Amino acid sequence: MLALLCALLFVVALLVGTVPIALVDVPAALFDPDGSISSRIVREVRLPGAVTALVAGMGLAVSGILMQTLFRNPLAGPSVLGISSGASLGVALVMLVQPLWSVLPIPRDLWLVLAAFIGGMGVLLLVLLADRRMGNAVSLLIIGLMIGHLCSALISVLQAAGSATALKGYVLWGMGSFSGVGSDRLFWLLVPVCSGVLGAFLLVKPLNALLLGPDQAATLGVSVHRSRRMIMIITGLLAGTVTAFCGPIAFLGLVTPHIARALFRTSDHHRLVPATALIGGALALFCEVLARLPLANGALPLNAVTSLLGAPVVVWILVGAQRWSRTA
Repeated sequence: MLALLCALLFVVALLVGTVPIALVDVPAALFDPDGSISSRIVREVRLPGAVTALVAGMGLAVSGILMQTLFRNPLAGPSVLGISSGASLGVALVMLVQPLWSVLPIPRDLWLVLAAFIGGMGVLLLVLLADRRMGNAVSLLIIGLMIGHLCSALISVLQAAGSATALKGYVLWGMGSFSGVGSDRLFWLLVPVCSGVLGAFLLVKPLNALLLGPDQAATLGVSVHRSRRMIMIITGLLAGTVTAFCGPIAFLGLVTPHIARALFRTSDHHRLVPATALIGGALALFCEVLARLPLANGALPLNAVTSLLGAPVVVWILVGAQRWSRTA
């Protein structure tokens, strides 16, 4: 049912926009293009946008469930713990400091992925060290927020020193969008994200063991340090790549694992990881459709849509946690 929901929302994403496209025109636009305006819109704009939304939603959702399992914290997520901010700092270095990538013969998209991955991994390492030292969920969230503010301050310094053209491109990127990845750039998004999601599928057994705690996981024969290292690499790859191409997308990585747990009522990652990936893809497609609804003053910002949907879920999580603690 989740796969069918993703397919349905994918088709809707091809139809909705400032220029309405009829359902009967989609097959012809995809398989037998005739050069018409509607055919070009579907193939060059909406199809890459829908693929980007589906893949990015899956990547953010899977990175969210990996982080929540790694830190055993229901409020862990790429945007909450500052990983998206670290990835944004890496992207800012590439976009605002032009000689960094224009001098070397390396594709710009590859620079974006590498910079975002390094930035996200750096923040993730700092948060992991803080978690080992403090072991307090509230303190960990505060540290993540402070790291995010520090990255934002450094980004502001780079913006003040950057050129007007680079600054405009970075500001537009920072608003978040699934529509900025053309068909010629999809390769650089698909390969890292699909590899990371596949790696998460291969880690379901260690993830289930880590729910019991590191000591119990070690007694079950799980290499805790190796599993943590792999989870960190996959999380940095997923969150960093999506942030590099789509901007800092809020709430999707945080709320999607909780929706999967509520629907399936299980903590078994054999079910949660694929369910979270599909729900993340469906939510991202739904947000993309809402953001592209024709309005008088243009389209809605993507982060505004994800915040409107995600903030109530976070409040529900916090209220549920308080109720559970009172009952316990």
